[in-house]
Amino acid sequence: MMIAHSLQHEFFGPAQQLHGATLAIHASFEREGLDEHGVVMDIGEASRLLGQVLEPLRFKNLDEHPDFAEKFSTTEVIVHYVALQLAELLPEGHGLKALTIEAEENPTARASVRLPLTP
Repeated sequence: MMIAHSLQHEFFGPAQQLHGATLAIHASFEREGLDEHGVVMDIGEASRLLGQVLEPLRFKNLDEHPDFAEKFSTTEVIVHYVALQLAELLPEGHGLKALTIEAEENPTARASVRLPLTP
């Protein structure tokens, strides 16, 4: 996913300037054992739901996105946001124990968040 943003605080050095970032987003789903179909979650459904969460962010300036107002749109904040949005889309009775969202900015820089779920 390609985004634009700035991180308006001296802590972030040159990243205070508006710049682009490409984030490879990965979602992992956890459950106790497998479901009756022998899977943790249907891969097609998982891809569809993740795409639904990411679509409103793609090619957007997060400085102008209402969900990131008054926040630093760090990679960590972005993955936390994606996890919360994805959790809201899961169907009732999903049986999942947790989901993890990871964003990779480059091969040496990535962040992830694990969100426990109520099945």
